[in-house]
Amino acid sequence: MKIFDFKENDGIPVILVCGPKCVGKSTFNRYLINLLLNHLPCVEYLECDLGQTEFTPPGCVSLMNISDPFLGPPFTHQRTPRKMVYYGDVSCDQDTERYIDTVKYVFNSYKKEVPLVINTMGWVKGVGLLLLIDIIRLLSPSHIVQISAEDFKDMPQFTPEYIHLTAGLHTKGKLQATCKSMDMGGTENWQPCEGERDFQTSTPGHKLLCVKPKFPGAGDAAKARVHSSILRDMAMLGYLGQLQPLETRSVLPLHSLVPYQVPFSAVALRVIHTDVAPKHIIYSVNASWVGLCRIPDEVRCQTDGPVLLTQTPVCDCLGFGIVRGVEMEKQLYHILTPVPPENLRVVNCLLLGNIAIPSCVLLNQQGIEGEIPYVTSEYNYQISGAGKLKPSGVAHRSKLALEFVEGSGAEQSPKDSRSVQTKDLHLSSAARTL
Repeated sequence: MKIFDFKENDGIPVILVCGPKCVGKSTFNRYLINLLLNHLPCVEYLECDLGQTEFTPPGCVSLMNISDPFLGPPFTHQRTPRKMVYYGDVSCDQDTERYIDTVKYVFNSYKKEVPLVINTMGWVKGVGLLLLIDIIRLLSPSHIVQISAEDFKDMPQFTPEYIHLTAGLHTKGKLQATCKSMDMGGTENWQPCEGERDFQTSTPGHKLLCVKPKFPGAGDAAKARVHSSILRDMAMLGYLGQLQPLETRSVLPLHSLVPYQVPFSAVALRVIHTDVAPKHIIYSVNASWVGLCRIPDEVRCQTDGPVLLTQTPVCDCLGFGIVRGVEMEKQLYHILTPVPPENLRVVNCLLLGNIAIPSCVLLNQQGIEGEIPYVTSEYNYQISGAGKLKPSGVAHRSKLALEFVEGSGAEQSPKDSRSVQTKDLHLSSAARTL
């Protein structure tokens, strides 16, 4: 490719694409990968943008092996990554350390056998800029493509010298990157500071390509043709589309699909984004979007209730599902998911994050008379955070709407209850101990 002038002695290229929001990073990545596929059998893609993921639902860091060209927006090509971690939010501003650990965990699966294209977040101001410097040090790219609007002044050029000298959020620059220590003989030793050993304290001369987009509205999120939240919802709907039978001519509502039964004792549960009292945990997980994950520890059930994790693990995510209902008497989760049964057998952890089911899924349920389950119009928009729900048409799970219907495990109208069936997921011992 002439644009990068790759040479054989340069090794396998690792290309990091960065820049503020709405400057065309995703479009550039698609063009670049498709161009590389004209010359190579496959390309690896590392997704580090939690809010605008390309191949997965939002809130994930993933590593994808791409062998076929792809066009169109993300909801048209939802795929299963080679490695994926569910971070559980569209922003990492509340826990940047876990974000760094997540990126590191996924990046370690890259074998450096084919070129790697890295997509980064559009958060490049203040703390976001410092975090991006940390990411560059961690991933040590051979090429950086810096896309920036003409009048954007908050992002300096990421030259090798700038990355080498400038302190990040969790790393230090060249002049600060060593800790001084004295040995017993009185001679001085210089060693990396504790906690920075996994980072490159200097990038070995990456090549920088600066791009100034000329299309109207470049860098102005207010002029975007489609709001980012709509794209996220469409990506989730694209993923849920895999639940639909291939032979059907019309879209089946989710309440008519057959869920899996998962015992409380087979999976651990963790709410990522906030603290929830144990007695309220079932209210939180019911009718929620969850990551189906695998942790290395054995899931041990010491009580009659759900198994709860005290810390958020950085672990493999095999896919996603909706907790269709909870059956308290039999202690079962009812989960809808397109993940194949052979992969579900190793799932032993459910992660609930700050990613909500698209409101249209709840509002547009066909065949239901009367009040729609998990939807209420009696909601106080003065409550902090409620403004996010207002444009979607007062869709919100009512705190009074949670009823555990015997035999179904979810609140339903009489018409809805007659279609309830379940698939038993008999988890093997491998699903409980890894």
